[in-house]
Amino acid sequence: MFKLVMDPGKEKGHIAPEIQGHFSEHLGRCIYGGVFVGENSDIPNTNGMRNDVVEALRNLQIPVLRWPGGCFADEYHWKDGIGEKSSRKKMINTNWGGVVEDNSFGTHEYMELCRQLGCKTYINGNVGSGTVQEMSEWVEYMTFDGVSPMAELRKKNGSEKPWTVNYFGIGNENWGCGGNMVPEYYANQFRQYQSYVKNYDPNKKILKIACGPNAQDYEWTETVLNQCHKLSGSWNNAHGFMDGISLHYYTLPYDWNKKGAATGFNEKEWYMTLSKTLFMEELVTKHSAIIDRYDPDHQIGLIVDEWGTWYDVEEGTNPGFLYQQNTMRDALVAAINLNIFNKHCDRVKMANIAQLVNVLQAVILTEGEQMIKTPTYHVFDMYKYHQDNTLVESFVESENIGLEEQYMVPNLHESCSKDKDGKYHITLANLSCKESYDMAVCLLGNTVSSVKAQIVSGKMDDKNTFDDPEAVKVKEMTDVKAEADQIRFTIPACSVIHLEVTL
Repeated sequence: MFKLVMDPGKEKGHIAPEIQGHFSEHLGRCIYGGVFVGENSDIPNTNGMRNDVVEALRNLQIPVLRWPGGCFADEYHWKDGIGEKSSRKKMINTNWGGVVEDNSFGTHEYMELCRQLGCKTYINGNVGSGTVQEMSEWVEYMTFDGVSPMAELRKKNGSEKPWTVNYFGIGNENWGCGGNMVPEYYANQFRQYQSYVKNYDPNKKILKIACGPNAQDYEWTETVLNQCHKLSGSWNNAHGFMDGISLHYYTLPYDWNKKGAATGFNEKEWYMTLSKTLFMEELVTKHSAIIDRYDPDHQIGLIVDEWGTWYDVEEGTNPGFLYQQNTMRDALVAAINLNIFNKHCDRVKMANIAQLVNVLQAVILTEGEQMIKTPTYHVFDMYKYHQDNTLVESFVESENIGLEEQYMVPNLHESCSKDKDGKYHITLANLSCKESYDMAVCLLGNTVSSVKAQIVSGKMDDKNTFDDPEAVKVKEMTDVKAEADQIRFTIPACSVIHLEVTL
């Protein structure tokens, strides 16, 4: 029997809802056909947004949505995506598939999508191929409620009142597709560009996100903070110039040359993938340690705004569309990452899984008028109960499992929180693809009044398809027993559970 110990008396920090954020890019069928079909589509929609997708995403209580990229952001010129759709400029999406981008989904459409979702906005600006003036005018267009050329242009295009921009990214992956910059050069670019992301409404501060490192590029983090940290202010009060710095890390079973298949994988690849996922713990810890040296008061958030699995594309699909299936392996990847972010909530203030629909580790897949929820979706559905909670100290007994020494993983992985109504939420993942485990959850002397349990489980390659859309879903877990200060149950192989505990 394995023990999970939770100490309700030790509260560790606030879990920002934005930790369960999402990312949408003009890539493949994420936007077009994924969330946006246009007002004239036969697919039921509201102002062009798919009703089924919006309803499913609202159920997840999505806190924030990042847009328009990604690599696309640093070749995106926002004025091409406003005004009458028939007169908007067309362009070639050079990063993703070489297809024509008709700009029918632009700033107004994105803001409408966020309105329907009820989520915060996270805009990524163009540093790589744009100008300071272009970025400045975009912020003015979106947020200024007064008399100015950009405000008048917005009104002409149908939006009398400005929108709220909650977060603004100063470039994306500027070490790579966003300009192939060295950190010293980007730091100077950040200092300049952020100066013109104005707060036109003093009551609605825009939180500014600096482009951070690719995975373990600690030199990038060190250099950018060294050059820019004195500009920073308070994350909570948003008085400063750098409110967050991003981190990108993707889970690849092998490497960028051979990523591996999304389905049909073997047990070795199962453990390779989960082992690579657990590397996120080291990345967050080491980058946080660098930030701590410059920002001991924790005013700068670590923003993990691209994470998730990246496999070879599905056979017969455009390789630039990054379309992949989603299995129970991805469900475990999501659970591990979300547990890690919860446990580092003192520094991790936002995370955005890549991506929303039809791209990489998507929570939703569509095909014409059909829509399915992936195993990853159902993990987010259970983990939403951590949003805006207080992290509670916990640990779980575990043993290392796997087939090869370099890819051993702990068999169990958890995080715990307390909500505003005083209920406790425990999420626990079983990383074994074959073994189930008897569990005892100990609450250190507190008597359990009631417990409810949910589970997502299956074989390691189980997935939802358009022919069988509910092969994997959240189910009630009934064989859970509360005994004084303990909760006992068996966690099946390859599963993720959520316990709601009332003391």
